[in-house]
Amino acid sequence: GSCRLLGKPSALARHLAWSLGQWAALQGGCWLWPCWPQLQMLWQLLQQPEPEPVVARELLQLPDNGLVALDWLVGTRGGGRGDPSPVLLLVPNAAGKVTGGLLQLGLRALERGFVPVIFNRRGHNGCPLTTPHLQPFGDPGDLREAVTYLRCRHPTALLLAVSEGSGSGLLLAYLGESGSSSHLAAAACLSPIFRGRDWFEAGMPWLYEWPLLLHLKRGLSRYAGSLAEVVDVDMLLGSRSLRELEETLFCRTKSRPTSWEAYWEQNEPLRDADEAAVPVLCLCSADDPVRGPPARSLPLELFRSSPYFFLLLTPRGGHCGFPHPGPGGCWGHEAVLEYFRAMAEFLRAEEPRKGLLRPR
Repeated sequence: GSCRLLGKPSALARHLAWSLGQWAALQGGCWLWPCWPQLQMLWQLLQQPEPEPVVARELLQLPDNGLVALDWLVGTRGGGRGDPSPVLLLVPNAAGKVTGGLLQLGLRALERGFVPVIFNRRGHNGCPLTTPHLQPFGDPGDLREAVTYLRCRHPTALLLAVSEGSGSGLLLAYLGESGSSSHLAAAACLSPIFRGRDWFEAGMPWLYEWPLLLHLKRGLSRYAGSLAEVVDVDMLLGSRSLRELEETLFCRTKSRPTSWEAYWEQNEPLRDADEAAVPVLCLCSADDPVRGPPARSLPLELFRSSPYFFLLLTPRGGHCGFPHPGPGGCWGHEAVLEYFRAMAEFLRAEEPRKGLLRPR
């Protein structure tokens, strides 16, 4: 249809192009609010899934005694092929806000036979902050611990991951740092932010930035006492932009201050992209008001040169919106689940020859 798939030619790319090409939703169709990406973004932020999911929380203790939370979506799971159900790790945006859209994706995955679980960073979404340390934008250390735990708990299941918006910075950094040891079979990013520093410096529409800024401040104010040991809390809670808050929290620390430039040398999402060894589908819209214009915000050369990165570019969809009429509600969610189905099919075909599904 009007979508474009960009990737380096390979057997995997051909299979993905064929699978998505057979998918009816890619043959064109009716887009809601085609010229109003801001409304699409609001729809994604404010919509609530029906029915509201039941969540079972599990706290995972980290080596430094910090905690992250894993929220397992509970419900009636769809039938499968008899193989162990694939585990789908959902990574919220960098502010830790679990949007209605992310929950809806989890419910759709549950209906399709997946085991969905949401990763919550330290101090986010009600996860207790037991150490005066939060997770920087592109530091995958805590996510690595969570993935390792999931692999131990489900040793024979396919482990998949999908991130939303700015949360993709964490997932992309993890894939680059881990390389072939990521334990993931495939990953997807909905409206990812590829260049973290440029994104913070450019700023965003106030319609998106201010709600996220208030959401972060409300969560941080709960831990003002413990954070006072490491940062200037008054300056932190008085931040007037996401960049100012990020810089105060991670660069202007009392014990180990660093520069803004040095911070991004360690936290750019694509700093180790050449080392990634897991297929990644990045679903982006050309009219995304949060990521910015495609010409400066999409790393097109990465998709042309890497055999693992694929870009599905749509003309409309806003930021994590992709709305369409019908019971599914979100075209992007269906695209991600179709991608995972195609990847599982490809891996099953490759298993007899290469043993790709054999657990280590």
